Amino acid sequence: MFPSHSPAIYEFLKEQRLVEPAQLDELNEEHKATGKPLADVVVDLGIVEKDELLRRIAEHLGYDYVAELPVQFPGEAIASLTGKLARDYGVMPMRADEQNIDLLVTDPFNTQAVDDLTFALDRNVRLFFADPDKVEVQIKQHYGEDEESIDDLLQEISTGKVAADPGNREFSERDLESMAEQTPIIKFVNLVIGQAIRDKASDIHFEPFEHEFKIRYRIDGALYEMAPPPKQLALPIISRVKVLASLNIAERRIPQDGRIKINIGGRPVDLRVSTLPTQFGESVVLRVLDQSAVRLDISQLGMPEDVFNGIHEIVRRPNGIFIVTGPTGCGKTTTLYSGLRLVNTVDVKILTAEDPVEYEIEGIMQVPVNPLVGLTFASALRSFLRQDPDIIMVGEIRDLETAQISIQASLTGHLVLSTLHTNDAAGAITRLIDMGVESFLIASTLEAVLAQRLVRRICGQCKSSYLPGPEVVAQLGSSRDQVGDRPFSFGKGCPACSQSGYKGRLGIYEWLRLSDQVRDLVTQRAPTLAIRQKAIEQGMRTLRDDGLRAIFDGNTTIEEVVKYT
Repeated sequence: MFPSHSPAIYEFLKEQRLVEPAQLDELNEEHKATGKPLADVVVDLGIVEKDELLRRIAEHLGYDYVAELPVQFPGEAIASLTGKLARDYGVMPMRADEQNIDLLVTDPFNTQAVDDLTFALDRNVRLFFADPDKVEVQIKQHYGEDEESIDDLLQEISTGKVAADPGNREFSERDLESMAEQTPIIKFVNLVIGQAIRDKASDIHFEPFEHEFKIRYRIDGALYEMAPPPKQLALPIISRVKVLASLNIAERRIPQDGRIKINIGGRPVDLRVSTLPTQFGESVVLRVLDQSAVRLDISQLGMPEDVFNGIHEIVRRPNGIFIVTGPTGCGKTTTLYSGLRLVNTVDVKILTAEDPVEYEIEGIMQVPVNPLVGLTFASALRSFLRQDPDIIMVGEIRDLETAQISIQASLTGHLVLSTLHTNDAAGAITRLIDMGVESFLIASTLEAVLAQRLVRRICGQCKSSYLPGPEVVAQLGSSRDQVGDRPFSFGKGCPACSQSGYKGRLGIYEWLRLSDQVRDLVTQRAPTLAIRQKAIEQGMRTLRDDGLRAIFDGNTTIEEVVKYT
């Protein structure tokens, strides 16, 4: 939301006494640890209302504050500014004539902007302050993402002399390197990665087919295809990605894994790279690990109060096992990291074994497992027990050996956090029994299981309400009596959400706390259904029920809840 001029924002908040000095220093440390702008941290925690903070900044710096942006921006004002200037200085023109220009600014602390723009435009410049998010949307809508767009670059590549794959697949390593080092290819790959990170994509897919080469982004769980480059560029583009990830570009017969570390907009971003040989060339997927875009603060994950309090209590226990379950990409690791941050203090020793380490957290010893050299989850866990930890996190319980050592660690006075891939919370217990773990050991060590899913959040800019018909209610397996006259919501689609109707995601949760009665059922090796039924009797909300809560709160749609539950 805000520019990341943390020293200026820090001094402003301190001078205006909007935050207590001790709390301000604490929030500033969080800003440094997560890369999230300090003003965003203050607003997200509800310490100062966003509108109030914006007004106070404008008043402090002597700007007029624009609460509501114009519905339409005059064409002559937009034409008076180049896209490069608009993006570089974060400004959007409201009015312009021969002598004067009025600009909305996203970064009011940039004192050099007035002089630079006055010189560049040869006019009197007046700056106005408004919600930076809204101004950014208008800049993107009227001036696009980059001076050189992906479409422009593709046009340049197709008309220029770029060495490409003519269909003959026999290339030397030197040929592949020279292809990957062509300036248009380098610029194209940089643009694709930069665009994906700005759009908060979680994955980038490069996919060669017989007659085409697709590039797709996964944003908020859904895949979107960008303008496809010519098929013959698949080899140089994929070779470029492999060069960045320090992979063997001449080896195209076996899968490879690597990592790219880059800086985008002044913040570090990690990309996990995976290649897979296919019939028509290598498929490459980049997983985006952007720490500043991921909220590792558990209070920001939108959990229901009972789940939030339950995790608070579990991570402070001296021993036991806590499992988070769900499919790949549902935020399990983020939930565990958020729980660890609650107890990450100088008097607690925390060790994690991960495949790979996704986010680096200061104060926690994180170990990347490497099966190729014999460092598996099980062998890492064994070593952990000799390192005198208080809390252990295991990326995933994949086999009986890992499960048994996790139980042994719990029984010897350690708290163990881990993940499993099951459909619901009760299924995690059955899965451990299927692995070969003794049921009485599960009953005595397992404290709680959290099942979760991520559903897309309705865009706040274009949210609309409607009264659902009987067929819509039936989709959820509910009745009109249960729903009543409550309105449901949906997103109409707007520039802010790229016409999708959704922006961002939220979690839905199923919290299973093992009571004495549930432990008895586990010891008796009762089926999943019996354990699930007993937990529901004792107050557990199923994923579908929690999805209904999110629908009734106006945060997501029926389609999303039905799709993921």
